Amino acid sequence: MTTSRGIEGLAKTEKSKLLADLKAKAQNRRDREGPEEAPVVELTPAGAGPKAFDFAQLPQHKQLRMMAAAAELSGIANPFFHIHEGRAGATTLCGNRTLLNFASYNYLGLNGHPEVSAAAKAAIDRYGTTVSASRLVAGERPFHGELEQALARLHGTEAAVVFVSGHATNVSTIGHLMGAKDLILCDALSHNSIVEGARMSGAARLMFPHNDLDALEDLLTRNRSRYERCLIAVEGLYSMDGDVPDLRRLVSIKRRHDAWLLVDEAHSAGVLGTHGRGIAEEQGIDPADIEIWMGTLSKSFAAAGGYIAGSRALIEILKAGAPGFVFSVGFSPSLAGAALKTLEILEREPERVARIRSNARLFLDLCHQEGLDTGTATNASVVPVIIGESTSAVMLSNRLYERGVNVLPIIFPAVPEKQARLRFFITAEHTEAQIREAVAIVADEVRQMRTEMPAWRKLAGKQ
Repeated sequence: MTTSRGIEGLAKTEKSKLLADLKAKAQNRRDREGPEEAPVVELTPAGAGPKAFDFAQLPQHKQLRMMAAAAELSGIANPFFHIHEGRAGATTLCGNRTLLNFASYNYLGLNGHPEVSAAAKAAIDRYGTTVSASRLVAGERPFHGELEQALARLHGTEAAVVFVSGHATNVSTIGHLMGAKDLILCDALSHNSIVEGARMSGAARLMFPHNDLDALEDLLTRNRSRYERCLIAVEGLYSMDGDVPDLRRLVSIKRRHDAWLLVDEAHSAGVLGTHGRGIAEEQGIDPADIEIWMGTLSKSFAAAGGYIAGSRALIEILKAGAPGFVFSVGFSPSLAGAALKTLEILEREPERVARIRSNARLFLDLCHQEGLDTGTATNASVVPVIIGESTSAVMLSNRLYERGVNVLPIIFPAVPEKQARLRFFITAEHTEAQIREAVAIVADEVRQMRTEMPAWRKLAGKQ
């Protein structure tokens, strides 16, 4: 009876008797077996070797120092962590220099918009800078529900839930929904947050070549029947290559194989579709055909954090158990105020989306005219210029910085060693003149480097 009802179902006297019996049994076992022996810890004699707490002795740190030393000997400056002294927009201020800026996600150009800043300040005036605890503990604020309803409307879903971190949104959601008896299939270029969520879940994990849906279907045909639940994870706009998946075919595949489909719209919400509603609007797909829509608020929506949009049942499950929601502080007032206002502006000013696309088309056309390799990028907010070797990509980034163009390299292991690139983020705020100037400077520096360096002459011969 105890097993089926649990201890909470027992009367008070029954509970006391049961607990007393358990204590007595434990004491009898200790009497028979003697006390447990503490594990023996071997201490390293002083001076006998590196200490466990000395992070400078870890292989990761030694490798970083070796890379830094090699770069210093080669005269290659670190292109990362420049200090920016103002707003991230189409230009940026570094060391009293104004540079053309292609290294921020301000796709709709709403970071620093007067209405957005005013909304953030008003939220602080009313609610302070934090809700001070998780929403389960501290309770809800009106802006939580308002923001989630606005995101659900954007994606055409029943409901949504907001997390304080975009990365944690994928990790927590995938890790919570999937388990050891399940299967997850990810595009080979999926964001780290998807990969980490799949790993944390304990599910079987398979990667299919980028946008190769024939390979995806083959993997499902050979493996799906051995698992209970199945999740396919893709991105609406891939953050390293700037291309998109065939969403209609993905919906067909997931239906045939009884799988859920997660679409990460971090870079496509606010960018794709006439009204910025993402890849479903872009490709004419019913949003209800996709089980899980994921997005972030740090790109188009001038804030930070992430969200999941989907059915009401899905959102209830995540609010009740997803670790990144249950055990994390609630979304902050200022970020919610900013994000809500950007969604309002997007709805009334869809021409901002059109400007992103026309700017991206101009950027691509100019790159192609100059013989620059943009890979499989479409005319959207992410456009890579593929260079080849990681060292060359870093050197080019530094040279561009000196000439007034801020764009960062993406190098191994974030991309394959021969696929290092400069990643340009195109926004509605960039002007035609800024885009033309940037591409002209890039092309000029590439030509100079090809002339100066044998590796670049070899690269030029391949193009």
